[in-house]
Parts: sequence; structure tokens; C-alpha cells
Amino acid sequence: MKNKIDDLRNHLFATIEALQDEDDPMDLDRARAISDVAQTIINSAKVEVDFLRATGRISASRFLEGGRELEALPEQKK
Repeated sequence: MKNKIDDLRNHLFATIEALQDEDDPMDLDRARAISDVAQTIINSAKVEVDFLRATGRISASRFLEGGRELEALPEQKK
């Protein structure tokens, strides 16, 4: 699966770099659109983490942690 959290970070850093390009900076509307989409993706990942906490499951989608099993969440380690 492509498009993991690391890919999102890379896209966001590339956007920052493009905004800082003195010769040909990225259009602000385009940067805002990238930011909005990124925030939506981040929010969906937060929902997934909340689901894992609520259900006690320890596996995530391939977006988070590359699909590997996660350690037990802190509140489950007792």
C-alpha cells in the first residue's frame, strides 16, 4: 500500500519547501488545499486510533504504523 503517514509528511514538507522557493513559490491557494486535505487525513487517522482504544484492538490499517501490530495502548497495560 502506498500513501502512508510517512508519505503524507513528505508531501507536507515538500509543500513547505515549495512555499519557500524564492524564484517560483507555490500558490497559496494550492498550499491551503494541500493543508486541508492533509488535515482530513490526519483526522481520519485520529478516529482510527480512537477506535483502537475503544475496542481494545491492537492492529491498525496500513496507513498507521505500516499495518504492523501496535503495542498495547498505555491504558491497557495494567
